Amino acid sequence: MSISFFKYQGAGNDFILINDTEKQFPENDHKLIQKLCDRRFGIGADGLMLLRDSCGKDFTMLYFNADGHEGTMCGNGGRCLVKFAKDCGHISKKRDIVFYAVDGEHLANILNDGSVSLQMKNVRGVAKKGNGWGLDTGSIHHVEYVDNLVDMDVYRRGKALRAHNMYAPNGCNVNFIQIDENGNIMIRTYERGVENETLACGTGAVASAIVHHYNGNKKEEYTIKARGGILRVRFDHVEGEYRNIWLEGPATFVFKGVWENG
Repeated sequence: MSISFFKYQGAGNDFILINDTEKQFPENDHKLIQKLCDRRFGIGADGLMLLRDSCGKDFTMLYFNADGHEGTMCGNGGRCLVKFAKDCGHISKKRDIVFYAVDGEHLANILNDGSVSLQMKNVRGVAKKGNGWGLDTGSIHHVEYVDNLVDMDVYRRGKALRAHNMYAPNGCNVNFIQIDENGNIMIRTYERGVENETLACGTGAVASAIVHHYNGNKKEEYTIKARGGILRVRFDHVEGEYRNIWLEGPATFVFKGVWENG
């Protein structure tokens, strides 16, 4: 089987993108997806996405984690797929792009500098969980403040929290944050499905901004400094609900190729 693919990244969060409007990709072949995402024996990526047609919308996003299984919403992945849809000619417009993902309908805009702004689902609850806070931003996240983000063992601590019984049965993504001298949120994330630290996480960036706001740090826009780049988050807080949430950042083409599955 020959598979034409494109590689994109959003703040270091990297993805294999496939134009699958004819539905030829074997989406139930979890071992194949896992192999494609493998960084030593495959193409290498945090996840894989299929671009498909959608009735009444610009396209449908089908997202798989690096473990080969379909995942929950991926914010940086969604932004990259918007850029890919424009680059490959599936859509011609740059604004008011509407697509369907696993958590529902999303709106997106491609900005003049090539970055992509994506509207996320509303968030209705933030709950205290151990030493941090839990919330659902399209994916379940745990957010915890730390004093020394640079030197901490994100893999070990993230792995333990990811499978903690307070997030049973499906676990969570884990974000450790520290506030710098300018009030920006520095973040490191352990991602469920990747089962390792990633260089950025869009839904995690949104979760961290909301938790910071929830703890009394009110701003019009939050700058999130991930290891792979900078993301920005803004939202409205109305009657205890976070609405009109926007995630903005880079979405960059890396390379394209053909996988020959012999």
